[in-house]
Parts: sequence; C-alpha cells; structure tokens
Amino acid sequence: MIPSNWYNIVPDLPSPPPPPLHPATRQPIGPEDLAPLFPAELIAQEVSTERYIPIPQEVLDVYRLWRPTPLIRAHRLEKSLGTPARIYYKYEGVSPAGSHKPNTAVPQAYYNAKEGVRLLTTETGAGQWGSSLAFACAQFDLECQIWMVKASYEQKPYRRSLMKVYGGTVHASPSTVTNAGSKVLADDPDSPGSLGIAISEAVEVAASTPDARYALGSVLNHVLLHQTVIGEEALAELPEMPDLVIGCTGGGSNFGGLVFPFMREKLAGNLRTEFRAVEPAACPSFTRGTYAYDFGDTAGLTPLMKMHTLGHDFVPDPIHAGGLRYHGMSPLLSHMYELGLFTAVTRSQRECFEAGVRFARTEGILPAPEPTHALAEAIAEALRCKETGEEKVILTALCGHGHFDLGAYDRYLAGDLEDFTLPQERIDEALTHLPG
Repeated sequence: MIPSNWYNIVPDLPSPPPPPLHPATRQPIGPEDLAPLFPAELIAQEVSTERYIPIPQEVLDVYRLWRPTPLIRAHRLEKSLGTPARIYYKYEGVSPAGSHKPNTAVPQAYYNAKEGVRLLTTETGAGQWGSSLAFACAQFDLECQIWMVKASYEQKPYRRSLMKVYGGTVHASPSTVTNAGSKVLADDPDSPGSLGIAISEAVEVAASTPDARYALGSVLNHVLLHQTVIGEEALAELPEMPDLVIGCTGGGSNFGGLVFPFMREKLAGNLRTEFRAVEPAACPSFTRGTYAYDFGDTAGLTPLMKMHTLGHDFVPDPIHAGGLRYHGMSPLLSHMYELGLFTAVTRSQRECFEAGVRFARTEGILPAPEPTHALAEAIAEALRCKETGEEKVILTALCGHGHFDLGAYDRYLAGDLEDFTLPQERIDEALTHLPG
C-alpha cells in the first residue's frame, strides 16, 4: 500500500540541524528569502517540525502509476555468493523515468502548479532527475528547462532524449545561456561541468524569470521528506527486519528516503539496525570532505548550508555515476552523520560496475551506476558473512535501472573503464575557497 504521509525525521533527532544562512548577512534565512525559488508549501515542508505530512490526493493519483514498488529478495545473488546473509532490495526502477526521483518531482511540480508557476528550472547529473522533473511537469502542464552536466550530456544521449519526449528543454552545462555558465566557459572552455555549476545556471534563470521557480532533486529537507515513501513501504513489506541498511549517497535523497523510517524505529528503541552510506571514491564528501557552511552551487547564489563538502567550486572527475558527482551532502544527513547515527564508506568505479554486472547476471536487472555503489558494499558485507557464518539481513534500495547507461557498461566490459584517484591536494585547494 502507498503511504498516506511523508515522514519528517527532524522532530525525532537528538538535536536539530543547523539552519541555512543568508550569504550576505550570515543570519538564518526566513521563508521570504526562499520565496523567489520555491512555492510556499515546499518552504513550509523544508522547515517543518511536524512528524508526518499528508500526501495530497493529486500526488497519490500520479504515484499510483508505479507505487508501491516491489521489495525483492535477491535469492540468486545470495546463491552465487554462497553467503548465509539474506539480501533484500527495494526496486525503484519501475517508475516512468526509471528511478526514485519522481517520488519528489511529482509533489514539487504539483505544489508549483498550485501556486500558478509557469516554468520550472533545474539541474541534472546523470539525467534521472531531469527526466523525472520533465515527466512531472507534463502531469501538471508546466514548462521545464534542465541544465545537464556536460560530462553526462555527452555520455548519456538517450537520457536527453527522454527529457525531450516528456517536453523538457535540455542545455549542456556549462552553457552560454546564463552568466554563470558563460563565466565558467570563459575560464575553461573544455569544462566537463558539475552539479554545482548546473545549479547556478538553473537558479539564475529561475530568479530572473517571472512565473518561474527552481526545483532540486536532492540535498534539501523537503526532497528527502518526499522520498520516505521508499522506506515506509519497505518497512511494511519486509518479512524480517534488517540488521544493516545500505544506500548510495550523492546528495542524499535515495539514502534518506530508504533509511529515515527505519531510523525512526531505531531511535524509538524498536530496532538495532545499522545504517551505511556508500559514496564514490572520486567524490567522497562524507569520508574526505569538511563539515562546514558552504554554498550549494558554484556561483554562490544559494544560501549557505552546513554540510559535508569538498568545496563549492570542486569539479569531480567524469565518473559514470553522474548522480553522485555533487560537491556537498544533504545538510540533514550531514548533521546526522556528525551525531554518529550512520557510517560511510567509499567504493571505486570499476568494483561498482563489477557488482552491477554480477547483479544483472543473477537477478536479471541492470542497475544504474549509482546504486551499484550500494550493491558493491552489500556484496562485500555478504562475503564477510560467508567468512563468519553470520546470517545477517541486508536491505538496500536499487534506486534506478541502467538501460541508458549501456555505454558505460560497454566500456567496463571492454576493460576501458578507469578508476579515478582523488588527490588530497585537489580537495585542499577547493576547501580554501569556503566562505568565511
């Protein structure tokens, strides 16, 4: 059954997360500061201290196109590993866009349409979010403009095609359409782009265009809130409670959406589950970033958010898990990480694709590059159980399919896919530009 409410974890935390700050005054921002970018109801959700927020009927009507999503036990993967562990995955790839992203794209489009917005702008890394927002805008008769990170724009042409099928307009970022993009190109004409740059471009257009607003696919509280339909469904569907929940992290929406309902039960003393975030070795904001106030975009147009960051002008290497190439992490998850509520590890690109191929050959589903990070960690944990004989129950979210990522799989199978080792000097350099 589809949940009737989204779950807000903030009231259940031992302490509240630090507030976003106005970049000029360094004082906590108010609703009026966010009004040029977001509709009033999303702003209210962003700062809400209510534990549950009802899902509008109009949103539920669209959710029913693919929700509830299947919870599947990976029997064949377990058998191939020879492990006593039991592995379950919540499969979000059955959505129209092929990922978990419509869970928040649909309510964001709905609330904007309700407020009379004409145009939504956004950024996208691998394209799952861009195609999801284009789909959602089509449901509520909104225009949609998308800035797609150039590395992914060139790697994934059919993601671009899907956005256009749904009615979206797609720009390679950095672009000459905006001042922010033009400045980057002037400094580096061959820039591969980054999510931070694409955010700057989308925010610039939204802030300067009448009847336009901005939509974000991860990071912010209201986005993670909408994704909790994943965890709430999984909690009701599982025949046994997990010992370990594993999720990939870029901005944090997939991980938060899966984990938060289980975390609620653990904080209430009902579970002993452990939680583990997995990020790419090429963009390790949790494990190698700094917990500090930083901009969410490259040009410094957004409020300052306290988060684990590699620096707002950090440009990650062009790994194929484009949805995980973000310099920062959700402020809410960053706060929870500081509280010690979960752990984080990194995985390299090739070992992730190895896990994706193994999963496809056993379970039959080709994963997107992003969830292969969680799969690689789940496989490693299952093999540890094989050594110890522990019958651990492992849960992960397969947050999208990889049908548009076959070019990357071709490179992996041909032996041409490389791992990127991130030098500490690059992180140190980017962190020198943190706002004072």
